[in-house]
Amino acid sequence: MMSKIIFIVGPTATGKTQVGFLLAKKIGGQIISCDSALIYREPKIITSKPPSYMLKEIPHHFVDIISVETSYDVFTYYLQAREVIKNLWNRGVPIVVCGGSGLYFQAILDGIFEGAGSSFPLREKLRKEAELKGNLYLYNKLKEVDSQAAERISPNDLKRIIRALEVYYTSGEPISQRQKKRWGIWGRYPVKIFGFFLRRNLLYEVINQRTEEMFKKGAVKEVSELIKLNLSITARKIIGIKEIKAFLEGKSSLDEAKETMKRNTRRFAKRQFTWFNREERLEWIDIEGKTSSYLVEYILRNVRNSKN
Repeated sequence: MMSKIIFIVGPTATGKTQVGFLLAKKIGGQIISCDSALIYREPKIITSKPPSYMLKEIPHHFVDIISVETSYDVFTYYLQAREVIKNLWNRGVPIVVCGGSGLYFQAILDGIFEGAGSSFPLREKLRKEAELKGNLYLYNKLKEVDSQAAERISPNDLKRIIRALEVYYTSGEPISQRQKKRWGIWGRYPVKIFGFFLRRNLLYEVINQRTEEMFKKGAVKEVSELIKLNLSITARKIIGIKEIKAFLEGKSSLDEAKETMKRNTRRFAKRQFTWFNREERLEWIDIEGKTSSYLVEYILRNVRNSKN
């Protein structure tokens, strides 16, 4: 089973962690986490971190690597993950990439260019220009500075038009040229990608139950300790911190904090599904009624029979 790098991705609360662990154990592999929250050492409950027995039994890369007081970006992850994959592959160690962070997934697969060119004020300025003058106005601007990018972007795709202009104005280089400098593992290593999904009502049920369990395990105490630290911008985005902080500061009741956390997690899962659903290289697996052992065997059988 060392013939392919296996990805297990998809929305939160779909059982990826358990299946990834059992799969890696079966094939003698190691896990590369593709989850932007698991990199932090301190939070365990609100991030649904793999239990300690899993972390001891199977090497997990990019879990517990930095403090919440340290910022971490997708480009750093891309560089480090690329090296870990290269090292494991050269040693003949089977690789399972597991997680639900779309940006991390895309960075590994297709690469990302350095200094991605980001400016919130500029982005807002361009958005307001589009509101006043229309999408076509910005699209024509893009054609002037980066005709190659304009050819690949629809005049109606305002988000990508703004992103391309943002990169050009902040870096002085067209996004079409910068994208040529990036590379990921796609096309360099054999890859098989599986996405887990569950019917929305069932997934939301699992999310609600899991959130309740987090509170029973001590999520409030965990967050009370976290907010004493100088949280980095990226760490502050972890679902649970803002919601429970509001309760600790007396701005909401405990039940309101729970409901807000459930709602925000459901919205996050919906965004994850939308992101991965655009990925044509992915094979979806409906996990309803299926055990982790069944899913492991299904993945192995599929990888064995795969011709590409």
